[in-house]
Amino acid sequence: MDNKKTLLALSLASSLLLTSPATMAHGGSADYLPIDQALSSSGATYELNDDSSELLITSGESEIRVPLGETQAMFNGEPVELSAPPQLHDGEVMVERGFVHDLFKDHVPQTLRREGRNHPLDPLTAEEISQAADAVRASEHYTDNMRFTEIRLAAPNKSDVWDWAFGGSHAFGRHAEFTVLDGRDVIEGTLDLASGNILRWEHIEGAHGMVTFDDFMAVQTIISESEAYKEALQKRGIDDIDNVVATPLTVGYFQGEDGLEHDARLLKVVSYLDVGDGNYWAHPIENLVAVVDLEDNNILKIEDEGVVPIPMTPRPYDGRDQNNIADVNPLVTIEPEGQNMSMSGNIIHWQNWDFHLKLDSRVGPVISTLTYNDQGEKRKVMYEGSLGGMIVPYGDPDVGWYFKAYLDSGEYGMGNLTSPLVLGTDVPANATLMPATLADNNGNPFTIPNAIAVFERYAESEFKHNEMLGSSPGNESRQRRELVVRWVSTIGNYDYMFDWIFMANGNIQLTVGASGIEAVKAVRSRTMHDDTAEEDTRYGTLIDHNIVGTTHQHIYNFRLDLDVDGEQNSLTEIDPVVEENTAGGPRRSVMVTRERVVPTELESVQKFDPPPFG
Repeated sequence: MDNKKTLLALSLASSLLLTSPATMAHGGSADYLPIDQALSSSGATYELNDDSSELLITSGESEIRVPLGETQAMFNGEPVELSAPPQLHDGEVMVERGFVHDLFKDHVPQTLRREGRNHPLDPLTAEEISQAADAVRASEHYTDNMRFTEIRLAAPNKSDVWDWAFGGSHAFGRHAEFTVLDGRDVIEGTLDLASGNILRWEHIEGAHGMVTFDDFMAVQTIISESEAYKEALQKRGIDDIDNVVATPLTVGYFQGEDGLEHDARLLKVVSYLDVGDGNYWAHPIENLVAVVDLEDNNILKIEDEGVVPIPMTPRPYDGRDQNNIADVNPLVTIEPEGQNMSMSGNIIHWQNWDFHLKLDSRVGPVISTLTYNDQGEKRKVMYEGSLGGMIVPYGDPDVGWYFKAYLDSGEYGMGNLTSPLVLGTDVPANATLMPATLADNNGNPFTIPNAIAVFERYAESEFKHNEMLGSSPGNESRQRRELVVRWVSTIGNYDYMFDWIFMANGNIQLTVGASGIEAVKAVRSRTMHDDTAEEDTRYGTLIDHNIVGTTHQHIYNFRLDLDVDGEQNSLTEIDPVVEENTAGGPRRSVMVTRERVVPTELESVQKFDPPPFG
């Protein structure tokens, strides 16, 4: 199979290729995949020596030599054992799905000190993940076609954890929660890691399972072998399917009005043309959708609403077409006397803040047991906080767009799609980088290097006043410092950047930004003066010749278990209101605020009413 065919997975799971390599129709072992995929998110590069007997892999300042056909590599001169030997197949280097984990598991940049007590909310170790998966596989319930979508720590008793955080002594048993897919069935369970006993095995009715990496690869094989799909491409002047990048997407729910069975395991495939500019997203193949049945491994139907010319003008996003890029002097962030932040395992201390940090496979970073030292008194603030979920709804009714409303964390697993951070570009040079270990679809542990960054930064002025009157004239100002926990998840064209920001004054701020590339639609209009422009831009904005950015939203929900000085907290809304002045005087209106305590989460729901665009 040509490497371009693997772009199916790359398009939605650029980091999942590192985290969960899976079966491919390559003619080799079922557990092998191309080395390009295995290394895609690690930042490493490779070359094959002249006689094709050895790989030389470079990662930062590290050099790894991997003889083909052997199970021992040399990492900076130190031996590393591999689960299976790399192989050369049809001129392409193939490696076993756990290759990257084997190679880097003992060499992930480790900037954390491991000391003191283990936190009861520490994530599962690689050994515990393997232990949990082995216990599930050994159980009477397990069948060979099952796939894991999650293995994580089962939460211990909350009150015991809080007591531990304030110095109490507790013995915490380690339990693991898991989710597996058996065809279209979703099964959740819990097991005791000490004994290996399954404590819960529950079929979840009415639930859809996550999209797995195996699903991505199955879709690519089905599409590439479909004569009907090739014929639809030929109508658009595309003869080589290897130049087509297919993206498998969830189908949405329309109560059967789309003619699809709601409970079936289906994906819709929309495609892009790779013209060699490094940005296939700018070349959508419009009005063509394949509906793939993952249980029957075939195309259920092809929806073809007619040919729209593919925008062919090269639109690289990486600067390769720019000749005069601004030359700037280095900007360096340093802490010459050492960091003000300290870490012990997953526990972080900065100024008056203390908290626990880990990565979840669905929602990304989880902040736990957050406390603030208020002049010697350690105060509870939040037991646990994380992203709860997000949805990205599009507003275009066309065949290739109407079903798009991505539930990114639940459907694809945003933690699994973590994008490793790069010092100096993604985060400042003074950042501390943390790896994370999760479970792949086969229940095996994998490590994401540089998954989360923690760094202190200057954040403008905290306070400033220049007094000109009174007995003490002059300037008084304070510098604001912030501690930032940063994480990026890459899902197809978008790279979502999340910052948890802790301030010295006791405030906490959450910011979310989207980088990456706009999802665009091919249209006939080149400019807004064209006859077709009004209709072409009904559901979006013309951003280039023949390209419309479709109207959509990114809506985030955060789960915050706040325990400010205890659990008896309430939410108060304060709304500004303009009222008629009834107190006399020449003023006709007054400004007041209305406060109310919100009794339930349901009653806190507000209408989402964004302001007009300007």
